[in-house]
Amino acid sequence: MYVCLCTGTTCKTVNEAVARGASTCKQVANECGAGLDCGRCVRNLKALIEAGSKQAVAAGV
Repeated sequence: MYVCLCTGTTCKTVNEAVARGASTCKQVANECGAGLDCGRCVRNLKALIEAGSKQAVAAGV
């Protein structure tokens, strides 16, 4: 599923950025470009970052 239509960024790409350590929307934007243009995807980015953080805590990372 596309998260950012401006850059064509998918949730898989965002999840990969989060797995590499991105923990803010700005860090995700630097990794993959999502959230840099119009900003409509920022709410979805925050949700994906939060979900990725919870998974990392559950996995003991």
